[in-house]
Amino acid sequence: MTMFPPALPRLLWAGLFLGAMAACDGGAPKGRAAADLSQGVMRVSGPDVPPPPATEGACWTTDVTPAIIETVSEQVIATPAVTDANGRVLSPATYATSSHQRILRDRQTVHIRTPCPEAVTPDFVASVQRALKARGYYLAPVTGAMDAPTLDAIRRFQEPLGLDSPVLSLAGAKTLGLVKTELDEL
Repeated sequence: MTMFPPALPRLLWAGLFLGAMAACDGGAPKGRAAADLSQGVMRVSGPDVPPPPATEGACWTTDVTPAIIETVSEQVIATPAVTDANGRVLSPATYATSSHQRILRDRQTVHIRTPCPEAVTPDFVASVQRALKARGYYLAPVTGAMDAPTLDAIRRFQEPLGLDSPVLSLAGAKTLGLVKTELDEL
């Protein structure tokens, strides 16, 4: 007869249970994919292109997204090192910094579908502030005013989702859970 240590059967059962649980899907709800706020945004070629006409529940505003400019700095040899015949350095090289910029993305005029102005009440703005505060974007007190900290928080919330603008888009408001979302839009 083989003797097992008393803890071994419990470990075997625990291992079988954990293995079975790992193999199950469990029916847990799946996380929603990150929102794409570029929907409801029209990028236009110039500032003179008007936004689409406003209709019932569909309001538009115009904004200019900033250009993205990269500055590259590098050290270049200004004068080379002077060495003697044995390779000993008589005077070291001197270096200068060379900087240049390049535009990664041009400034763009965009038309953004937004909540209509009559819906953007102080209570709505306070809800925006609370929703952004809950996500760590808004750190100021909830005031119900569309002030600089609120606009900055809106930009920081929307930028990774495809819209670099302080204008709260309708899609952004839906993502924050502040505007009614139709079932077919989920």
